[in-house]
Amino acid sequence: MDSESATHPWFALQVRARHERSVAEFLTGKGYEWFLPTYQCRRRWSDRIKQVTLPLFPGYLFCRFNSLDRLPILTTPKVIQIVGMARSPVPIAEAEIAALQAAVKSGLPAQPWPFLRVGQRVRLDYGSLYGLEGILVGFKGNYRLILSVTLLQRSVALEVDAAWVTPVSDWQRPRHVSPLAQPAEAPVAA
Repeated sequence: MDSESATHPWFALQVRARHERSVAEFLTGKGYEWFLPTYQCRRRWSDRIKQVTLPLFPGYLFCRFNSLDRLPILTTPKVIQIVGMARSPVPIAEAEIAALQAAVKSGLPAQPWPFLRVGQRVRLDYGSLYGLEGILVGFKGNYRLILSVTLLQRSVALEVDAAWVTPVSDWQRPRHVSPLAQPAEAPVAA
């Protein structure tokens, strides 16, 4: 990776199913920086159970490039499109990619998770993912931190200890207030 490509934003590439690794190899040959977050899972065959590595975002791969020079990306075999809106690529937030890279590097068990819009935001205050923010959910008696890529509307779940998290206070995040909601009346001193 050269220093010029590090200044370009990350984009999500939609690729043919089960071809994420081959697209990554093509992008390496073209000199692009890419990121393919993966996880380990057990799959059952008729005669055995095998540990396999699968993409956290099946059918997607992240790549850094200049959006004004996207033809080499679009002509890469098995690339379907650059994810965006109205035929314009939309960059992925640098913080979202950094959070995913930290999650993969941590070695904590991870798995794909449905995208969530509601739930309590938390910040990790301990461990290798210190400072990351996400949504805390309960699952089978354990806790998981959900990291999301908003543009793809996909998420990843990481198992975390409940003692590692603290709620993100309301003043740090904008609140969505219903226009029908009435403010509470202040108590009147007698």
